Amino acid sequence: MESIKVFAPATVANVTCGFDILGFAIDEPGDEIILRKTDSKEVIISKITGDDGKLPHDADKNTCGVVIRKFLKDLQIDQGIDIELHKMMPLGSGLGSSAASSVAAIFAINELLGQPKTIDELLPYAMEGERAASGAAHADNVAPSLLGGFVLIRSYDPLDTIKLPVPNNLYATIIHPQIEVKTKDAREILRKEIQFRDSVKQSGNVAGLIAGLLLPDMQLLSRSLHDHIVEPIRSILIPGYDEVKSAALGKGALGAGISGSGPSIFALSDSKTIAENCGEEMSKAFASLEIESEVYVSQVNTNGPKIIN
Repeated sequence: MESIKVFAPATVANVTCGFDILGFAIDEPGDEIILRKTDSKEVIISKITGDDGKLPHDADKNTCGVVIRKFLKDLQIDQGIDIELHKMMPLGSGLGSSAASSVAAIFAINELLGQPKTIDELLPYAMEGERAASGAAHADNVAPSLLGGFVLIRSYDPLDTIKLPVPNNLYATIIHPQIEVKTKDAREILRKEIQFRDSVKQSGNVAGLIAGLLLPDMQLLSRSLHDHIVEPIRSILIPGYDEVKSAALGKGALGAGISGSGPSIFALSDSKTIAENCGEEMSKAFASLEIESEVYVSQVNTNGPKIIN
């Protein structure tokens, strides 16, 4: 194989009560990457589209280049690689944009070289891509993008991730408003300490959410999709958040919350029809505030990245 084209999906991290420990993948949007072997023995980024010129072409600074260079170095393979990255999702959307690029890169190079490592062994490389992008090697976006489905990050030291079962009739509605919420700002406004009673309630909801997926029990899942710690603070950064969330719940969503650090908002539903209706109402809510938005509806993506012929 001399070249390969791969798609890696966007993700929803936190999932209300699961701050930094839960995430799930969706069918769209996502990123595409094309890798080509070269004789130069260098890793270069020849083309990036869809980023409005914001991403670095320097392979030492770009998530894709960082991931691939580390992979080749660890395998002691002296192979030149040309990278073409096509961003098919907005930057800073709260949908794991850098994670999708990192996952596409590591999955593609592993396939291109004949799968020298297992999927689970690729996760630390994808996390290094996140470190290059944000300064922290977090996994709540890269893990579901790479592994597919719902993923629980139980521990970072040692790294311990668990892929959870997903009910067949679980659908996600994602709305991305044309506003910007900087991850740095969303982190800085968080409380440094929380009340013990809030921790207990949050733990109960995390346990209930996981149990709802395992059983499966949609009503238990719905009762558990509540965030007592992060959402009340971060939601103030998203104009119209309460109205948009209420619009989704009013159309029958099981629950809704902030995707990652925002500004995207997600809702989970137990049918495609409800998910589509939620999207329409959520879009109307933003439109009433003169905020343009994009809506994506899909089942939870249980497959992760894929090769495109």
